[in-house]
Amino acid sequence: MISKLRMRKANAYHNVFIILLCLSLNLMLDQNKQHFLGDRYLLKQGAVMSKPHEAIPARRLFLKKSLTLIPLAAAAGTGMVSLTTTAQASPAKSPGVSQHYVPVYFNNEEWAFLLAACERLIPSDANGPGAVSQGVPVFIDKQMEAPFGHGGLWYMHPPFVSAVPELGYQSKLVPREVYRLGIGAVNDYCQQKFQHRFAELKPDQQDQVLSELEKDQPAFDAVPAKMLFDLLLQNTKEGYFADPIHGGNQTLASWQLIGFPGARADFTDWVDHPNEPYPQGPVSISSKRTA
Repeated sequence: MISKLRMRKANAYHNVFIILLCLSLNLMLDQNKQHFLGDRYLLKQGAVMSKPHEAIPARRLFLKKSLTLIPLAAAAGTGMVSLTTTAQASPAKSPGVSQHYVPVYFNNEEWAFLLAACERLIPSDANGPGAVSQGVPVFIDKQMEAPFGHGGLWYMHPPFVSAVPELGYQSKLVPREVYRLGIGAVNDYCQQKFQHRFAELKPDQQDQVLSELEKDQPAFDAVPAKMLFDLLLQNTKEGYFADPIHGGNQTLASWQLIGFPGARADFTDWVDHPNEPYPQGPVSISSKRTA
């Protein structure tokens, strides 16, 4: 009798992990399809990249990720793996911006600006970790090589005229160009005013410069100051609250701060508790959890 129960339990675990494997494979196939379609759109529109992609080819990356899941599914068939042991074996939290991270798009001076500016926009304080410790600059850097950075989300053909925000994006500059031209202009301005680049300024001086950019000052030739500030603020908030799979919010601190449960499978055990705080911590798409 006990042997039959163990066999049924092993089969149940096997079925669960086979389902999870299939879902994971489908998710990766969808992601690869989206990347392929995005790149195809950019080539069709004649977009020119500042440098070639250095990422692993999508097919090879898909196979690499798929192979890492096979041992888990195979172990499940033996009844030797349980949800408890799997959770205990999960790796420790990774730092938001590793000192070994090499930016894909930004150069050294631009990266130093991004680290300093993000830290001033969402600094670490009593409420929790800040933008840099949560990986927001990594999120922004990755977005520059995605369709968003190349302007693949908008109609990028003339005429380019000033218009109200309700009419959508009107600039001829794509986000990656706004950052490149804008950061260069800000560093030149800081060099003239403080004899140092933005990243080398004191925190109060950095706040002063950011406040000026928000007011569309000074007047840059290459790009409006407020356009750079608005894009930087928008991307910083997006990276801080996005799923960690995109590079930011690495410890799920922002989700925990606002009480967002994340990508949990269901909430059937909590539907009878209206107007009560959800007691469980957030879970990311890749099953990352808070401590």
